[in-house]
Amino acid sequence: MENEETTALVAGDERVRPSHTHEFKFFRAGGVDQVLIRNGTDIANIRQLDQKLWVALACPTRGVEFDARTLDFIDTDQDGRIRPPELIEACEWACAQLRDPDELMEGADSIALSAFSEPATEDLPLSDEARRVLDVLQKNDANVITLDEVLQRSDTLAAMRFNGDGIVTPDTADEEPVRRTLQWIAETQGSVKDCNGHDGVDRAHAEAFFAEVEAMRLWQAGDDGEGCHDGRVLQAAEAVDVVREKVDDFFARCRVAAYDVQAVTALNASPEAYEALAAEELTLDNQRIAALPLATIAPGRTLPLRAGVNPAWAQALATLQQDAVAPLLGAADQIDEHGWNELLRRVASCRAWLAAKPQSQLSELDSVTINALTTMQAPVMALIGQDEEAGPHNARLRDLEKLLRLKRDLLRLLENFVSFKAFYRREGAIFQAGTLYLDSRSCDLTVRVDDIKQHAVLAGLAKTCLAYCECRRGEDKMSIVAAFTAGDVDFLFAGRNGVFYDRQGRDWDATITRLIENPTSVMQAFFSPYKKFVRVIEEQVAKRAAASEADAQGTLSSLASGLAKADKPAPAGATTVRPSGRIDVGTVAAMGVALGSISAVLVALFSKFIDLGQWIPMAIAGVVIAISGPSMLIAWLKLRQRSLGPLLDASGWAINGRMKVNVRLGASLSQTARIPRDATRLLRDPYAGRPGLAGPLTALGVLSAVAVVVWKLDLLHMF
Repeated sequence: MENEETTALVAGDERVRPSHTHEFKFFRAGGVDQVLIRNGTDIANIRQLDQKLWVALACPTRGVEFDARTLDFIDTDQDGRIRPPELIEACEWACAQLRDPDELMEGADSIALSAFSEPATEDLPLSDEARRVLDVLQKNDANVITLDEVLQRSDTLAAMRFNGDGIVTPDTADEEPVRRTLQWIAETQGSVKDCNGHDGVDRAHAEAFFAEVEAMRLWQAGDDGEGCHDGRVLQAAEAVDVVREKVDDFFARCRVAAYDVQAVTALNASPEAYEALAAEELTLDNQRIAALPLATIAPGRTLPLRAGVNPAWAQALATLQQDAVAPLLGAADQIDEHGWNELLRRVASCRAWLAAKPQSQLSELDSVTINALTTMQAPVMALIGQDEEAGPHNARLRDLEKLLRLKRDLLRLLENFVSFKAFYRREGAIFQAGTLYLDSRSCDLTVRVDDIKQHAVLAGLAKTCLAYCECRRGEDKMSIVAAFTAGDVDFLFAGRNGVFYDRQGRDWDATITRLIENPTSVMQAFFSPYKKFVRVIEEQVAKRAAASEADAQGTLSSLASGLAKADKPAPAGATTVRPSGRIDVGTVAAMGVALGSISAVLVALFSKFIDLGQWIPMAIAGVVIAISGPSMLIAWLKLRQRSLGPLLDASGWAINGRMKVNVRLGASLSQTARIPRDATRLLRDPYAGRPGLAGPLTALGVLSAVAVVVWKLDLLHMF
């Protein structure tokens, strides 16, 4: 029925809708309408907010900048994740404990005693528990209780003899027999940790222990009908049990031998069996010897008990003769099948009694010890009962701590779960791990990461430039991912170092280990093709320079080798190749033709460009657009898709909306270095490079081009 109602509510069935609809107020941020928590009434009616309007649908309880104890109180199923039903339940529970739900908007960790509501059931009011805590702390005149006072009381309660956790330790007992019994229970049934981390015993373990004690007591008090408790019959039954199977085997073999004398050889051990034994180093506990018959098999033979028996069973048969045969049948050194059956009849009831013996770690205790343990049941269970009586107060104290934590933290959690007000108003969201300083920038959008490889698969869909960093502080290590949403990415690469400050203000050494490149702005995309072109030229020049240097080094090496061998005669038949000092005429002609062709092409292009006249600016703009346009278009599309969702989804969140990070928000998340407005600058740089010819030549070229354009467009008459 509950599942049907839940399905109907999700489907929008009017039968399960609340009788009234609460009016929420929304604000827009990141391209998403988000609820604004204005007062306690909004919190009390959070169930009515359509979950399609929630920003997040799940978040982890660890790896976020939020009080873990508070999240554990909300996480009722203890699976390490917070989901809407748990958060709704926490909101409604907190509102039910207070007269005015607006108390939850204050954010303080203290509550006035007059602010508690009266419970609708017979449960102990939280106000009474709060007063009890203050009385214990000798603050009888106080009218406000704080979280620190509750935690102080919790520590005091945990240290008390009876702390309400239902677990008693041996030190709890005042009497030594009770203390020993508790230790015995822990050793035989296992122990559990109390709230102080000490090994103790709870009701379940104690009841299991005394159930075994009672079973042993009842078995020891049982009446076998044959005087088994007088000692003689008990010893006889135990001696019979040791050899019963082998004796039955012996008489069965003798019966078969009496049936057919030809079977005697097969029923006794074969010569091959003895030969196998002879090859071994024998001891009396050898299993092969014990597997042989008790004595030589013959038709109608009696079983010897002293001489001529299997040495592996000699001691057991001697005990049988001493403890069973002699006391019950009379002194004899052998026994026939009839006597054996009579002996079995005499000890049958005692053997059945022994077979019914309870098997546990208490099975070997005698009746005196068992009876003593029976008398310990009442005091042990009384101690556990006294500890359990303090349980309701302990539970209410836990509820009091939960309420104080929710009063302090619930609003902040709602503004980081139901909406992302804390993030979009730059108040510090709970998923933000701190600030990374690197490459003359500070990055505020940083998230903790457990598995970088797995995280990067989904986080790459955020269309954001992401730098994964390994942070170290002494022996501690952690991994983060930082979003670079402003500035350029030219000098971001694996291995760069920076400093990371966590939310507690601690500084960590940070090193980039992986980079996901994406544009940070359209302007950066505009210059990107030119930077790449210059980078390619630099790389090609460097390669050609390296190749030329290698050739020069080879030539010099050959020349040095020739000079070193100049005084040695050449080998017979060897020819000497002398370098020619003349330049081939054909080579010179080819070079001249090539330079002339290139010059002609350049002159033709420049002439065509000049012939454009007043369309020259449009042509220049077209060339620029042709080069930078694709990069700018791709950057514009990616910036429109830049989202916070994949970044958090990869960290264990369930983001419900498309939380966009536009250019303006990105500029606030990654700030570049800027000199303060009121600062002064000394522009003279003593280490600035000396001016060369490149600057003047470039300026001269630009002026020449402008002069040609002015002349071709006949613009001189305007001056």
